[in-house]
Amino acid sequence: MGQYDDVAAVRASTKGRGGPVRGAGRAAGRAGRACRTAGAAVRRPFTATGRGIRRATHAHGAGESGLGKLIELHAVNSAGDMLITVALASTVFFSVPTDQARGRVALYLAVTMAPFALLAPVVGPLLDRVPHGRRAAMAGAMLARAVLALTMSGAVATGGLELYPAALGVLVSSKAYGVVRSAVVPRLLPHRFSLVKANSRVTLAGLLATGVAAPLGAGLHLLGPAWPLYGACVVFGVGAFLSFTLPHKVDSARGEAPAPLAAGQRARRPRPGLRTVGRSVLHGLQANAALRALSGFLIFFLAFLLREQPLGGLSPALSLGLVAVAAGTGNALGTAIGAWLRARGPEVIIAVVLTLALGVTVTAAVFYAVLASVVVTATAAAAGLCQALAKLSLDALIQRDVPESFRTSAFARSETVLQLSWVVGGGLGIALPLHGVLGLAVAAAVLALAAAVTVRGLLTADRQHGSARARVA
Repeated sequence: MGQYDDVAAVRASTKGRGGPVRGAGRAAGRAGRACRTAGAAVRRPFTATGRGIRRATHAHGAGESGLGKLIELHAVNSAGDMLITVALASTVFFSVPTDQARGRVALYLAVTMAPFALLAPVVGPLLDRVPHGRRAAMAGAMLARAVLALTMSGAVATGGLELYPAALGVLVSSKAYGVVRSAVVPRLLPHRFSLVKANSRVTLAGLLATGVAAPLGAGLHLLGPAWPLYGACVVFGVGAFLSFTLPHKVDSARGEAPAPLAAGQRARRPRPGLRTVGRSVLHGLQANAALRALSGFLIFFLAFLLREQPLGGLSPALSLGLVAVAAGTGNALGTAIGAWLRARGPEVIIAVVLTLALGVTVTAAVFYAVLASVVVTATAAAAGLCQALAKLSLDALIQRDVPESFRTSAFARSETVLQLSWVVGGGLGIALPLHGVLGLAVAAAVLALAAAVTVRGLLTADRQHGSARARVA
């Protein structure tokens, strides 16, 4: 019996030791499963959102052609630019009284935009000479802004003068990216896709990304004035990586050649410019320049006006936010309408939206004293819608009337003209007294002059193209 008692004791002892171990293992397994379930639940919204975005950007053949990757890259680019804009706006505009803010913004335009006016005409031709390195050029523009964002992070709190050369570098790098992107889009068109539809998709993605990045930048700014710039550095780093995921065909330059903006500019051989391909492109560019100048004017004029005269019952920040939302909504709506209209009657579309912008601005000037809140938001929304539709229609005109071998360079030249028009409008908005009726009346006068110069020519050109199509039919 003694030996049986010993065996029983050993078994009991072994059971006592193994029970807790197996129990602990089961508990650990349950904990691991719970953690995996919780992790999956946390990841599910993000992965579902990512899949939804991928389906949207890669729809209708955009995934197969590579346009979907460009759409995603442009969204990243727009988000990074918005983070830098939030950091600069908080430093140059919001952190000081209105009089000092006007001086700082004027200094910003002088230090950054004046050199840009000299550099911008060089950017396009310079990039035209390196067509086989477009992905590298886009990545370089992203990396340059990432480095410049870190450089500005040390000066953004004090608003020192060293901030402005870095801002100039950011502007030039952003312009370089935009020029290269314009050259890349035609290489990534899906089957039966028009250029205006492709551009509208890219632009809409940028607008949506901007809308997401703006509150994110405001939240980062609560942590410190440099945090939006840190975020921009990370975003641009991601953009540099995404640039190299574009298809290799974007580095192709078959059939492309630079196109001078003016007919009088000479190259080794006579080449058509934007003025020599027909009145449609010239008048379309003039109308777009007026609408872009209106955009720059409203941005700066309303920014200062609403600091001193907020919309009824709202704070200056909320007033500016309301106007910004209205402008963004109008821009997005115009882009969506442009995608739906595609390339139908671009001359008529430009003439209509220019006339619409003129009518809205005149109405706003007349009724500003009575319904300031309504007319300001309506003007911002109308300006955004008209600018988006006019730009997409100008793209359609260049696509239709400029030979394929010169189209890329033509897009670069038109973008330079529009950027400089925005600067001129912004400078006018800073220079004018902060009087709502006066400012809107000046804006209406500029649009009236543009309409007088361009609308008749656009409609005549449309009739001529319609007659030519009828003869062919």
